Amino acid sequence: MSHGKVVKVSGPLVVASGMEEANMYDVVHVGEQGLIGEIIEMRGDRASIQVYEETAGIGTGVPVVTTGAPLSVELGPGLIETMYDGIQRPLEAMREIAGSNITRGIKVPSLSRTKKWDFVPAVKAGDEVEAGDIIGTVQETVLVEHRIMVPYGVSGTVDTVTAGQFTVEDTVCVIKQKDGSVKELTMMQKWPVRRGRPYKEKLVPEMPLVTGQRVIDTLFPIAKGGVAAVPGPFGSGKTVVQHQLAKWADAEIVVYIGCGERGNEMTDVLMEFPELKDPNTGQSIMKRTVLIANTSDMPVAAREASIYTGITIAEYFRDMGYSVAIMADSTSRWAEALREMSGRLEEMPGEEGYPAYLASRLAQFYERAGRTISLGKEGRLGALSAIGAVSPPGGDISEPVSQATLRIVKVFWCLDSSLAYKRHFPAINWLQSYSLYVDRLEEWFAENVDKEFPQLRSKTIALLQDEAELSEIVQLVGVDGLSHEDRLKLEAARSIREDYLHQNAFHDTDTYSSLKKQFKLLKLIHMYYESAREASAKGADFSALISLPVRESIGRFKYTEEKDVDEVYDRIVKELKDSIFELTTQEGEEDD
Repeated sequence: MSHGKVVKVSGPLVVASGMEEANMYDVVHVGEQGLIGEIIEMRGDRASIQVYEETAGIGTGVPVVTTGAPLSVELGPGLIETMYDGIQRPLEAMREIAGSNITRGIKVPSLSRTKKWDFVPAVKAGDEVEAGDIIGTVQETVLVEHRIMVPYGVSGTVDTVTAGQFTVEDTVCVIKQKDGSVKELTMMQKWPVRRGRPYKEKLVPEMPLVTGQRVIDTLFPIAKGGVAAVPGPFGSGKTVVQHQLAKWADAEIVVYIGCGERGNEMTDVLMEFPELKDPNTGQSIMKRTVLIANTSDMPVAAREASIYTGITIAEYFRDMGYSVAIMADSTSRWAEALREMSGRLEEMPGEEGYPAYLASRLAQFYERAGRTISLGKEGRLGALSAIGAVSPPGGDISEPVSQATLRIVKVFWCLDSSLAYKRHFPAINWLQSYSLYVDRLEEWFAENVDKEFPQLRSKTIALLQDEAELSEIVQLVGVDGLSHEDRLKLEAARSIREDYLHQNAFHDTDTYSSLKKQFKLLKLIHMYYESAREASAKGADFSALISLPVRESIGRFKYTEEKDVDEVYDRIVKELKDSIFELTTQEGEEDD
């Protein structure tokens, strides 16, 4: 343990001398209050410390003590349903101790030391175990079975294992290691946040993360274990998209990081999530969620830690064999924290003042996502999908954070302020966005939804691109200057935009759309377009074709309850065929 003294204070950066025995990334306690900080630079005996709390009142000569350990998170039962700050201090427990205004230097354990959990062993005395093996389970919430794993670097024979009620610090299993030493295992383990948790093998992502958002699932899907970015200007709906994904994405565990976001947005999350019901289980979504709140008024340095805290917790659940989704909202605020600290360290600035290592730090974060086989004899499959929001100033995605992110991620959902102003949500621009997982996922969609799904997707994108080209001609010559076929294209594309891509996040039914329902709605729109083209070629009245009452029924199909989808679909198909047939026979009779 090394003791030093403060020689310089510059906002969240504190420089201490006499720290020659300390190491990089050691956690330190600054001053009488014991403010938590982390060493981010060493120069001789001087250590530059990033303090995760407000440094007002800290002067020179104040003592600094190292703990000799890196910044770590506690992993064990009690994570789910808890809300943490950026360095994994539980906000609820802090409020109980200090009231609504959290005082500096407060020490609260991340996991409750008094709560007892019901441990059910999965091994018996004499069993051989290695790192990653499950020694027992705890039913943490109704939805989550917490699997207690052998920590990394431990293997041997189980000496004793005990069932019953234990706290996270009680010994539940004793292992005799090969070198003869004895290791007592508790239900809690610690892991340094800046180091990715090890796994056996990383696999190619080949199944989608179903989100229930039509524009995402159909046009720009993300794979389980994939990475996506949501850049967009202020007011374009990044946070609402993140909330929707946190609510409805087909992940067993959700980790939501509010990194430098507005306090009222985090309040919305806290108020909404407990009331929301999981579409698959009917239970509250909080029963499978971990929240990390580091709002814009909290110390800037803790933003940097919050991202790593979140992804380490997510990796831990991935290692148990769960599909995990992590939402980082927003990585731009995290990059701003990096820029501030870099400026105070007097490092040479890169583009727009960001540090030169911005791209590598972003890559370190996103590369921890993926579909993996975990350690242990069982070889459990887990997936960690990462979705990061980016808030470029003025919506300019040519700025460094957006560009560095786009070099790493494979899905780009480009939010467009002009769509948002037209009240089109989600405001994902269908001409600028892309997904590089599409080719790999086509087979899955064909097998699990419908073999026509990939073709429908291609036709949809082609129609939307044709509309963009035709709209330029319309501005020059007007709609009447187009052929009937082109006008039908415009009508079909309008239907795709308004009835399909537009989705109301606050409507009880429309907020989530299953893949089956998505396919049937898209099929109805294309069925109308194909039928109308054929009828128009046979000479049917064009104005009657575009004003068919069945189009209203197609548009309202998205508000159909999931249980009625098949019945309503069959009724609309019949109505469409009858009305088209009626128009074509009318035309035939007039010709006679």
